[in-house]
Amino acid sequence: MPSKSIDHAFTGRSNLGTAGDPTYAGALSFMRRRYTKNVKGADAVVWGIPFDAAVSNRPGARFGPQAIRRASAIFDNDPQYPFHRDLFADLAVIDCGDCLLDYGNHQKTPGTIEREAAKLIRSAAFLVSLGGDHFVTWPLLKAHAAKYGPLALVQFDAHQDTWFDDGKRIDHGSFVARAVRDGVIDAERSIQIGIRTHAPEDCGIRILYGHEIEEMKAADIATAIAERVGDAKTYVTFDIDCLDPAFAPGTGTPVAGGPSTAKMLSVLRQLGGLDIVGADIVEVSPPYDHADITAIAGATVAQHYLGLLAEKKARR
Repeated sequence: MPSKSIDHAFTGRSNLGTAGDPTYAGALSFMRRRYTKNVKGADAVVWGIPFDAAVSNRPGARFGPQAIRRASAIFDNDPQYPFHRDLFADLAVIDCGDCLLDYGNHQKTPGTIEREAAKLIRSAAFLVSLGGDHFVTWPLLKAHAAKYGPLALVQFDAHQDTWFDDGKRIDHGSFVARAVRDGVIDAERSIQIGIRTHAPEDCGIRILYGHEIEEMKAADIATAIAERVGDAKTYVTFDIDCLDPAFAPGTGTPVAGGPSTAKMLSVLRQLGGLDIVGADIVEVSPPYDHADITAIAGATVAQHYLGLLAEKKARR
């Protein structure tokens, strides 16, 4: 016990290495990473975007980053499952806190997120963003595409998010159509997994519907993703409502008939061959959660992003 520490988010002296905080105490950064605005030397940056003014049903996703950070405390200091490694032995990761948004002027929100994300991406760090509703992915995609060019989009979701958009709406259900129209994503390299609703158009994106992935093995889903994406620079967005409400009740627009947390995590685990340049987890809405099960699922998705990154760095 004397070797243990407390409040590693503030007292840690390095961006590497595990923390010693008890899972039930200490400052709640994501996975106990150091809180700092200094991104120099970081391999990855975890960033919260507490915004939910674009929802079409239940609000509450503005509290998602808090809940995901709190749930991430359950990850202890043993080698992280299923990667069988200390993710932070060689991977320098920080938590740089949240994006500051003007709650009274939502028209400024996309520009603010894009500018702040671009600053973090310019540091050469991999950006893991914690939403927030799914609208936040639109400025995140723009910021990443400004550096990498048109992106392949891998979208885990119950909804296509390809509804009509006049280019000005603050809407979590239309950002994908806007991204295709504006050339931010390459529809021919993009795929949606778990869709259980119908939109007027698919924008040329391949869809794996909920009933289809129910009959597929995780390995087959991962193969379909890899074949669609190829060697393209890829952005992964995970809307927590991709999961069945039995596994993720804490979300704004739940849809029955979805996959389990275990199955989708298994798919993520097999995406290490993709050239992923950024990722997010969105639509965790704590007011509708029970026993933090949705937040735990969201935190584990983000942990998998870092796990894939740690493996990628180890292969270099």
